[in-house]
Amino acid sequence: MTGTIETLLLAVACFVGGHFILSSVKVRRYVAGLLGEGGFRALYSLTAVGTMVWTVLAYKAVPEIELWRDGMALTHLPVVLMPFACILVVAGLTSRTVTMVGGESMAGEPDAVLGIATITRHPFLWGVVLWAIGHIAATGSAAGLVLFGGMLILALGGMAHIDHRRRLAMGPDWGPIAMTSSVIPFLAAIQGRHRIDWRGIGWARPAGGIALYFSLPFIHSWAGASILPEFLMKVLP
Repeated sequence: MTGTIETLLLAVACFVGGHFILSSVKVRRYVAGLLGEGGFRALYSLTAVGTMVWTVLAYKAVPEIELWRDGMALTHLPVVLMPFACILVVAGLTSRTVTMVGGESMAGEPDAVLGIATITRHPFLWGVVLWAIGHIAATGSAAGLVLFGGMLILALGGMAHIDHRRRLAMGPDWGPIAMTSSVIPFLAAIQGRHRIDWRGIGWARPAGGIALYFSLPFIHSWAGASILPEFLMKVLP
């Protein structure tokens, strides 16, 4: 099955499913009880890295199967979405939020919803969503649909999964956080449940996101993925 779409589908299913299964409350509690918290984190990391490497190798080995032609509107979509994706990813990784790793420790804090969390409490995962959508549209291939579609499922499902775990871990303290923040970007502000904390977001995080965006052609080239440079060659005079 090497080099087939079925192999890629299996690899993506293991990568996505492994995240959901190992991070579920019952499985995590059971494994941590056997291996300890450090042992669980080591197993989780090894599983994630191993299945990701398998996924990348399987993706590279799949022959090109075109599902739709990459018209100009579709090939431009990543250029439109990726600046916002990069900003959300940088902000999510550099901000202390209740949905980050260990975020349940913020239970009971009076200012648990600040900065980027006033836009969405899942900034990093929304960055992944925009990245996945843009790349599904631009690749137009069966392999791209499986790979980036799997990442899209992981990101969207991860939002609900993390919220569920925080609700169980934080108990009554989750209520005020859920009421003053939202999964959908800007929804809490639009509904008047919280004001956007622009000062808490600052200027360095958006600037870092834009810097990441402009570094993407070099990252693609270094990784041996020529999709973005080829696209730029098409649209630049």
